[in-house]
Amino acid sequence: MFIGWDWATETHGMTVMGASGKRVDRWELAHTEEGFAKTLARLRRHGTPADLPVAIETTRGLAVDRLPAAGHPVMPVRPNAFHAMRPRWGSSEAKTDAGDSMKLADSLRADGHLLPCPEPAEQATLALQSLTRNRADHVEARVAAVNQLAALLDEHWPGGKAVFASLDSDIAMAFLERYPTPASAAKLTATCLEAWCKRRHYSGKKPGSVLADTAAPGPQRSTTTPGPARSAPTPPASWPAPGSA
Repeated sequence: MFIGWDWATETHGMTVMGASGKRVDRWELAHTEEGFAKTLARLRRHGTPADLPVAIETTRGLAVDRLPAAGHPVMPVRPNAFHAMRPRWGSSEAKTDAGDSMKLADSLRADGHLLPCPEPAEQATLALQSLTRNRADHVEARVAAVNQLAALLDEHWPGGKAVFASLDSDIAMAFLERYPTPASAAKLTATCLEAWCKRRHYSGKKPGSVLADTAAPGPQRSTTTPGPARSAPTPPASWPAPGSA
């Protein structure tokens, strides 16, 4: 038997294929603990895990961790290599979970002897990989939240975004929590803001007057000094009078 696992973020496509190329089983599983547990149990109905190799279009992730732990040989297929093989199954470029899992299983059936089969990782390595993925997820979520906050401030209160250098710093977050709207900061003076920053051990070098000016509600002041207004040039005597042309 040969297994094709089409990896996705929410649902995954699975195909079990026999040695003749006939599809034996196919289903979708949710990206949940229950989904993984049911899938591993369903795979065991088709044989011993050691005799059920799995082709998957990724080299990392929960499936790559869980399948070897359950005894399945895992054959990672590089996405560019898999894309290059698509003409083997026809000219259609349409991508579906069911179709790709079938193609992965078929590629494993035909070329499995050419694919590398990494050794199962040790428990310490799996734990480190889990921590790394969790950190990456947290960083991604933080960046997305900061970008969303920055967009809202650009729309409603640019000064609140610019008052401190880093929008996601502790002092910037504390400032926005204390003064969440331009109206709440309307009467904020340089002395008041300087005292507020001192209580929070502000390490920046900007004086309170600069911070207060930056945070002031309303349009930002121009940084250039306007020159004297220019009067319209007096036309020479040789110019034709308006309407005489």
